[in-house]
Amino acid sequence: MQDPLRLSDDDLRRILDEIHIVPMAMSLVQMTGDEHILSEIEPYIKGPGDHLESIPAHTKAQLRDRLIVALRAFHRRAEPRAAEPTPDRMLRMLRVAAGAEVAPEYLPMIRDLIGIGVQGNFAKGIAWRNAIKNFRVVIVGAGVSGICAAIKLKEAGITCTILEKNDDVGGTWLENRYPGCAVDTPNHFWYQFSFRPNHDWPAYYAPRDANLAYLRRCADEFGIRPHISFNSEVTAARYDAETRSWTVEYRSVGGEIAVVSANALICAVGQLNRPAIPDFPGLKEFRGPVVHSAEWPDKLDLAGQNVALIGSAASAVQIGCAIAPDVKQLSILQRTPTWLTKRPNVNSAVTDEVKWALKHVPFYAQWHRFRVFWSTADVYYPALKIDPAWKDGKRSVNALSDRLRRIMTRYIAEELAGRDDLLAKAIPDDPPFARRVLGDPGWYRMLRRDNVRLETTPIEAIEKHGIRLKDGSSVPAEIIVLATGFQGVRMLWPMQITGRSRRTIRELWGDDDPRAYLGITVPDFPNMFLLYGPNSGVLHGGSAMFLAECQVRYVVGCIEEMIKGSYRSMAIKPDIFQRYNDEMDEKLKTLVWSDPDVRSWHKNEKGRVVANSPWRLIEYWRLTERPDLREYELER
Repeated sequence: MQDPLRLSDDDLRRILDEIHIVPMAMSLVQMTGDEHILSEIEPYIKGPGDHLESIPAHTKAQLRDRLIVALRAFHRRAEPRAAEPTPDRMLRMLRVAAGAEVAPEYLPMIRDLIGIGVQGNFAKGIAWRNAIKNFRVVIVGAGVSGICAAIKLKEAGITCTILEKNDDVGGTWLENRYPGCAVDTPNHFWYQFSFRPNHDWPAYYAPRDANLAYLRRCADEFGIRPHISFNSEVTAARYDAETRSWTVEYRSVGGEIAVVSANALICAVGQLNRPAIPDFPGLKEFRGPVVHSAEWPDKLDLAGQNVALIGSAASAVQIGCAIAPDVKQLSILQRTPTWLTKRPNVNSAVTDEVKWALKHVPFYAQWHRFRVFWSTADVYYPALKIDPAWKDGKRSVNALSDRLRRIMTRYIAEELAGRDDLLAKAIPDDPPFARRVLGDPGWYRMLRRDNVRLETTPIEAIEKHGIRLKDGSSVPAEIIVLATGFQGVRMLWPMQITGRSRRTIRELWGDDDPRAYLGITVPDFPNMFLLYGPNSGVLHGGSAMFLAECQVRYVVGCIEEMIKGSYRSMAIKPDIFQRYNDEMDEKLKTLVWSDPDVRSWHKNEKGRVVANSPWRLIEYWRLTERPDLREYELER
């Protein structure tokens, strides 16, 4: 489609009739400065959603026609410009757009991450530039976090080398290629970098190939691909206290061990990169293919086969919905049901009209991203808090938790109407957000299919041609799919990382008790920074992209301080580390994941939550805004 000045009024009406009314109205307010528009639409905005039906037709038509006039006037100016809203006006606009109160504390974060109030294609940059060229950084991993770190270090003028075990960038989006693989958070805010918005997502929850293509484009556009050594799996890293540097060993493409040294080490391997394979008795005796969701083979024909799908969480939900129409029989072996809820646009394509508006209507993209952000951010955080006086702790933890449970249960009941046998198996016993709440891509309707069997009896053993259950019954199978997750608490494994005192990270953490300050730094491991480290996962909202940007900003700030202050070594002080972890553990005890009845991979064997962050998104954004040198041991 063409730019607004080349389109007729009829063409513009047709396009604007198909786009989301609320960001359209906010764009008009910013272009014209007319706050009366807010009063016109405010009564009809009640929380997230498109609100295409709730706003009266005559109001929509008036807004559309006014926007056409404003668009033409805006684009005819030699230097198109609109006044940036004052903080008070911005807060009112945010409140109307969200259909809810937006606390003033969020304004800096919203402006920083979305560019609200900033004209044009918002592109955040690193203000500091490094004039010293002899500071070298090694990044382990070229997934979301590694790409983000490389881009921002390059922007700051810092030389980095990325060691990636695969043959391309993408991390989880390269490795996971199972049927139905897609994001389960909306792309237009949560799964794109704030400094590289994408207006061409094919869907609101984009499939795997689109996400991988986006990360590849970022690597190419920002010029980081030449700095990546592919097929290079890091095996060990050692800190030298005398030279204040890291020596990193990796296995190169030919299988030989190579070495690279660096002033700083960034581990961007995340939590979910090593598949968890259950030790079922008889698994090796099974005569057919056994595939893990993260190790999907290129040529696996499921058509007409009896398939056993073990698991019922995020990847299992996507796989089941994708393969059920093609297989002869799909048997789902479920240990714990997952909360899935109806979400707007979860299976919807982004229309050409919306893509056009994102590109050509000033401020529309920012307001669209804000609506996505607010509907899936801290709004659900209160539902995590355990109310000691609440009497239904096993099913909900407070009044809001109970209300969300009733809403989600009602949705499941509607989807499974007439199938009480499925309903009893599909509704979780756990409170909402005890595990990640997913948008439903059609799971419950898939369970209703004649060729689908949902089995909740525990597995006894794997046999040559199927699975024997503990009640003595059997599930016939020609293919077994393991949607059994990852060794999430065994962080940084199998790398052998040795710190200043010659103690390894495994000796410090064991196999299941990782700890770090802000999820980023560890005492006695100077100049080492973790991305998506311990207790930094967000389950009530947020995404890997949000987390990466927060942590990379902090890490680049640390490296900036090292270079500006001529420091060769920087390590978090043990007392600061301990105080932070004590505070974090106490806060985690008040949240739903710590409920003794909740069983999940987020906990270690002793019941401590090691994967999840206890902070609201705004709190973690502030915590990682800038490093405080008083918290660090610094050596020149």
